[in-house]
Amino acid sequence: MHRVGSAGNTSGSNRPRKEKRLTYVLNASDDTKHSAGVNCLAVLKSNDMCNSEYLFTGSRDGILKRWAIEEEAATCSATFESHVDWVNDAVLVGDHTLVSCSSDTSLKTWNCMSNGVCTKTLRHHSDYVTCLAAAGKNSNIVASGGLGGEVFVWDIEAALAPVSKSNDSTEEEASNGINGGGSNLPITSLRTINSSNSLHSTPSHGYVPTPAKGHKESVYALAMNDSGTILVSGGTEKVVRVWDPRSGSKTTKLRGHTDNVRALLLDSTGRYCLSGSSDSMIRLWDLGQQRCVHSYAVHTDSVWALASTTSFSHVYSGGRDQSLYLTDLSTRESILLCTEDYPILQLALDDESIWVASTDSSVHRWPAEGHNPQKMFQRGGSFLAGNLSFSRARASLEGSTPIPVYREPTLKVPGIPAIVQHEILNNRRRVLTKDTAGSVKLWEITRGTVIEDYGEVSFEEKKKELFEMVSIPAWFTVDTRLGSLSIHLDTPQCFSAEMYSADLDIAGKPEDDKVNLARETLKGLLAHWLAKRKQRLGSQSSANGEVQSVKDISTRSMTHSRIEVDGSSENDSMIYPPFEFSAVYPPSIITEGSQGGAWRKKVTGMDGTEDEKDLPWWVMDCVLNNRLPPRENTKCSFYLHPYEGSTIQILTQGKLSAPRILRILKVINYVVEKMVLDKSMEGGATGDGTFATGLAGGPLQHSTTVGDGSLRSGLRPWQRPKPAIEILCNNQVLTAEMSLATVRTYVWKKPEDLVLHYRVMQGR
Repeated sequence: MHRVGSAGNTSGSNRPRKEKRLTYVLNASDDTKHSAGVNCLAVLKSNDMCNSEYLFTGSRDGILKRWAIEEEAATCSATFESHVDWVNDAVLVGDHTLVSCSSDTSLKTWNCMSNGVCTKTLRHHSDYVTCLAAAGKNSNIVASGGLGGEVFVWDIEAALAPVSKSNDSTEEEASNGINGGGSNLPITSLRTINSSNSLHSTPSHGYVPTPAKGHKESVYALAMNDSGTILVSGGTEKVVRVWDPRSGSKTTKLRGHTDNVRALLLDSTGRYCLSGSSDSMIRLWDLGQQRCVHSYAVHTDSVWALASTTSFSHVYSGGRDQSLYLTDLSTRESILLCTEDYPILQLALDDESIWVASTDSSVHRWPAEGHNPQKMFQRGGSFLAGNLSFSRARASLEGSTPIPVYREPTLKVPGIPAIVQHEILNNRRRVLTKDTAGSVKLWEITRGTVIEDYGEVSFEEKKKELFEMVSIPAWFTVDTRLGSLSIHLDTPQCFSAEMYSADLDIAGKPEDDKVNLARETLKGLLAHWLAKRKQRLGSQSSANGEVQSVKDISTRSMTHSRIEVDGSSENDSMIYPPFEFSAVYPPSIITEGSQGGAWRKKVTGMDGTEDEKDLPWWVMDCVLNNRLPPRENTKCSFYLHPYEGSTIQILTQGKLSAPRILRILKVINYVVEKMVLDKSMEGGATGDGTFATGLAGGPLQHSTTVGDGSLRSGLRPWQRPKPAIEILCNNQVLTAEMSLATVRTYVWKKPEDLVLHYRVMQGR
């Protein structure tokens, strides 16, 4: 998706600033479910009278959820929405604090028992943040690692402490007032680490974490012991590094894996470490002796997830081979507990059960016998783990593949199938999608809804069936990185597409009124925000000059903006049916204002206080002031000549210019109006080189400028009827509904100016 780190201009750069993008993420079904793979799990057991149990999940859809767990059901009780990219990991620390990390380069803290309130955003990483590790349930120490090769150790309590309102910290703390629950998200200041490398809070500059310096490549896994005195990390360097998290100094480096280290565990004392790697091996390390004491060849592919019993006597492991194994670390005995339909990404042991997350959007709970795992081996079907990675692969090829103990999970937390394929249709308002369940759907992105569910049909065949020979400029882009359709709008490109109101079936609007698709989509998308804003400003909005501030911003940012008025001011604020977004399944907005970082929120969660600090200035200018930036290529130049052998002529010479969306019907009308017959034109030319393209006797509907010729009239009227005219391009007769842009794209197919010919319709 759009990399948020490059959204703004760097400090001191003289390069032109790239304008902020606005993205909206569509949701046409139950938003209590994840719509992409689940990357992380965390289990919380409450000490209340009910002994409540909660499962926290973080997904590639950019959202975290809290599930209330019962014996046979899981109910979504809260959604945590603020990250703008994949949620990669999450841990519970301290008193009901949930810490998450994301590919948006940030960490976020949440009150895990709230309705989705983000309490702080921590920005210090330069690239995707991939993993977290916590020092026991009652500690505030959390480590984070990412693709930038950075590892930071955070004191969450200190990081959440109020920041002194001085110097730059004041601006940063006030810069991001958008979050899942309506409270401010202060941003930690990015300052040079002082020489002490201790966990501290600098009152004047905000909290700064402790760096663990030494990684040269990406970090994918972290683990910490309960007391927070030992930290281990792994990644693409294929080694396990050991650190003192209190100082950030490295103590040793353990070699043995032949591929990326993807999962790590430490026992409570910090003496033993388990590692899982893309080389398919699990290794047990003695940190005191600084050596590998055992290797376990259990999997046939990459090991991505590990979970151990409290005593560190047994390990549960999963990965790309979609299999969940239980291994006795002492006897090397292994058993296949179950197989999933997708690669396993994360495990969370929960007493006698284990939660399994995968690249699917659902989460499964399987029996695990966590207190007495040895009971599993009494069922039979176990095998001895080999020492070499190829031994399990060889055994699999020889037909000795283990039989899973369990066939079905005891509980399934369902998700929504992720969209994995999409095609923008030529009308530039609809997108065809296919999800992981094979279901093909048709979306109307100007309303954010599914208009047809075709079920499990051929995507390619349906795409061919829906093909239309129309040409509309590409005014948006799409990706499905979050498992849903993310529609990206960038200025000024997004304002390049127009359609006639008649083609959009807008009742009560003149059929030849031009409708800018991006402007109307933004009005529909932000209708709730605009209504809330008007309520807040009340009748004083004009008097206090608050709206004027938006105009000031637009003037500073765009000196040559052009106001386009679409009817009366009342009509300008009207939301037309083709642009009405659902309030039941509202989309989410991802964008960035003039201060702070990118943010995400449901459009129905916006309260009207959001302004130019939160929204791109060009979005505000469009929605509030009905103003669009200058655009290119809205016109189409063409020549109009008589067809070979035609006896009729028209009174015009040279190159003509008209809107790209002008229909051939208008060109026909123009030829009829300007024909040199024994009859004058009904309407005639104007003095400024424009001509009326409406029907005879009708209103002036469009103007087309003559480039190097002039129009002359003066013939007297006669009563003879006009002949029927047809227009051709490349000897192909054009239909009246085709636009100039469509003809140029599908019939003319040349970079030169379009050439059209006219003649009396054959057989008339």
